[in-house]
Amino acid sequence: MGHCLAKHQTDENDSEQHLEFAGGNVHLITTKEGWEQKLAEAAKEGKIVIANFSATWCGPCKMIAPFYSDLSVEHPSLMFLLVDVDELTEFSTSWDIKATPTFFFLRDGQQVDKLVGANKPELQKKIRAILDLLSQTGCQS
Repeated sequence: MGHCLAKHQTDENDSEQHLEFAGGNVHLITTKEGWEQKLAEAAKEGKIVIANFSATWCGPCKMIAPFYSDLSVEHPSLMFLLVDVDELTEFSTSWDIKATPTFFFLRDGQQVDKLVGANKPELQKKIRAILDLLSQTGCQS
């Protein structure tokens, strides 16, 4: 499905666009420290993290943002994060982001799965698999 490969010209409404991207229970990550804090919080609470590496200028990212937000409300036992690859360029590079959106599924800070592209059915399928895994291991879902 859709994904963006190259940086587009950003406009001056980036902060407003972040609000559209980070609705529901999605936590906007603006610093590396914020990332580490949320990962520590998730580990303490036994939550799987779904991190959406996205860009405000990316059409497929905009298309899947409301769906991602809805998922965050439907699944409070998971932690949903949003990282703007242009705002945290160096950090995003360290995650080897080649296209946006890229979703990482993390347990205790370690990658357990990944999805590249705005593929709603596949994102939902991966979340169901994670929830099934949690229920089998005795964690809440």
